[in-house]
Amino acid sequence: MDIRRATTTAELLAASHLYDGPATPKWASRFLAAGGHLMLIAYVDGAPAGFVSGVEMLHPDKGSEMCLYELAVDEAHRRRGIGRALTDALAAEARERGCYGMWVGVDRDNEAALATYGSAGAVDDGVFAMLAWEFDGPR
Repeated sequence: MDIRRATTTAELLAASHLYDGPATPKWASRFLAAGGHLMLIAYVDGAPAGFVSGVEMLHPDKGSEMCLYELAVDEAHRRRGIGRALTDALAAEARERGCYGMWVGVDRDNEAALATYGSAGAVDDGVFAMLAWEFDGPR
């Protein structure tokens, strides 16, 4: 397994089978151009097998922290440590950037995610409510 930061639209599009829906060149380009956004892709035998995306969040009185935005591993490659390796790689990137911490929101019934993040050193920070606004436009 080889984990690399995606730096081109072509890399993001090649990993499209791992996302919730198909990637588009427009959104892939915007992702790469957005400051603080990053995606690490795990390759097995040269093909994308998983990814983790993160967003570095800044605040004037807190400094910077990393939000683990999404993690996915191709079904054929699950339970081989790829998710944990990607999580560890994002945490290492966050440390290199000087982030004081990293966080992720997880559904309480997502046992695979809870186990993966726990094995990578995350601890439960308590229960919180996540509220959302839905706007018109492309997703």
